[in-house]
Amino acid sequence: MLKSRLGKDLLRNKWLYLMIIPVVIYYFLFHYVPLYGTIIAFKQFVPAKGILGSDWVGFKHFEEFFSSIYFFRVIKNTVLLSFFNLLFGFPAPIILALLLNELKSPLFRRITQTITYMPHFITLVVVAGIIRYFTLSDGLINDVIAFFGGARISFLQQPESFRPIYIISEIWQQIGWGTIIYLAAITGIDQQQYEAAKIDGATKLQQIRHVTLPGILPTIMIMLILALGNIMNVGFEKIILLYSASIYETADVISTYVYRKGILEFSYSYSAAVGLFNSVINFTILLLANSFSKRASNNSLW
Repeated sequence: MLKSRLGKDLLRNKWLYLMIIPVVIYYFLFHYVPLYGTIIAFKQFVPAKGILGSDWVGFKHFEEFFSSIYFFRVIKNTVLLSFFNLLFGFPAPIILALLLNELKSPLFRRITQTITYMPHFITLVVVAGIIRYFTLSDGLINDVIAFFGGARISFLQQPESFRPIYIISEIWQQIGWGTIIYLAAITGIDQQQYEAAKIDGATKLQQIRHVTLPGILPTIMIMLILALGNIMNVGFEKIILLYSASIYETADVISTYVYRKGILEFSYSYSAAVGLFNSVINFTILLLANSFSKRASNNSLW
């Protein structure tokens, strides 16, 4: 019975299954096969000996990381950057979507939406270049500060300036792209609910609070779970392009630490251990967030 049903489904949707084959192959080759290499986190990996030939050292590299002078710094920086990005960056596209939905002019709404999501398609190298240019001591931001009588500052040389720069640039780059998802969710809300709210005398704010927000709550919860599942994965590429030794104090995160230890210092096993620790933390947070969301709002990934 099951085989017959599966055969009919394969025959009926053969083109859909053919379309998904390249995606399955990609994930298998680049996301599942490399998992075999994670065992070097428990070995003293020597390239000449290979993965299987290298000596087994157990949790030695994990212990070294936990006792390292950099442990608390990279954990603190990673958590703080992720927390502030979640605190300010996650609500931003929701708020923008609500505002765009209230615009009366479709033309102005499309233009605004296009302008806001264009930064998402700018390569990070260009984004980092723009940030560096604007934050130079003789850059645009300092020109404005000097115009009002302030002192010029080389922002990317100041540890305390890195987090605001990173968070603001992340919001600028991602807000428009995230808005697309929430606008799509808003369009799926039954318009009769708005009409009923108007008949009851609800204002625009009350309609947003009692109709729009509950209508997009499942989407918000799913996006929040995904965001929490990546809370320890701070934007590695952007930080690498922006940071320097003078701001390691606030800019050095787990991913950049793994890069320095693994690629620059050739400590492959140690960096693999740190990366595996980071992945386990992310996976644990994802499970907890999904479980909490399922109990609190009956919305979950699985």
